[in-house]
Amino acid sequence: MELVVDGAQLSCSFGTSPSNLTVLPTSPATGGGKPVASIMDNKPFLNVKPFGQCSSVANPMVIAATAAALGVLTPQPCIPNTVAPWIPGNPKVTLAQIPAVDKNCKLMCLWAGVIQVSDPKQTDFTA
Repeated sequence: MELVVDGAQLSCSFGTSPSNLTVLPTSPATGGGKPVASIMDNKPFLNVKPFGQCSSVANPMVIAATAAALGVLTPQPCIPNTVAPWIPGNPKVTLAQIPAVDKNCKLMCLWAGVIQVSDPKQTDFTA
């Protein structure tokens, strides 16, 4: 099992660039000396950084820019809108009774993007 730790590389289905996950050092477990992520490490900008430019037609900024460009899709800066926890979480590993994030978890953005783990960065696990 590969758990996701601080610095894990993420990708978004509508983003143009990869991003890195930030897990605060308050996590009760480490992997390779780095804090392990829980499903609640989903906060925009705090945990989930922007993915370059967003091309989702569900994003209000993209809608406005595309309308201004007379219907030509016009990507805009990515501002992650992640309000729900990572899914499904790993119920076999919990951090203060909250499931950990493993490499198979996904995070949904309200602008229709699916955020996935490209590289969990975990080398070992210590609870």
